[in-house]
Amino acid sequence: MATALVPDCLWHVIEPLLPLPKPKPQGGPPRVPDRACLKGILFVLRSGMPWEMLPKELGCGSGMTCWRRLRDWQESGIWQLIHFALLDWLCRFNQIDWSRAVVHSCSIRAVFGGSRQARIPPIGQSSAASAI
Repeated sequence: MATALVPDCLWHVIEPLLPLPKPKPQGGPPRVPDRACLKGILFVLRSGMPWEMLPKELGCGSGMTCWRRLRDWQESGIWQLIHFALLDWLCRFNQIDWSRAVVHSCSIRAVFGGSRQARIPPIGQSSAASAI
């Protein structure tokens, strides 16, 4: 399963982007490896399941561990780099289906505010009682 979600060639692209873990002077449980957390993150994002339901059998720690790692990577800007590297890697192997691409309206600037649509006239009288 690890090779299906994070193949070695993709991991070699992503690994240099990740920060080195900080040492824990007070000890504690060993840190879950970044590759295992990335596998858990990708599994949750692809399946759409809640973080709490991440199966322990995957070996990527708890859902909360993966969620915290994603949060830390996102706050530090690393997740955006990982996302860019993933898209670049998929594009190199022709794995992106551009016919299904969607452009969200937040990413396109409407220079003059766009055009106003005409008001849709009512079809007929409403049989519902007026609330006014």
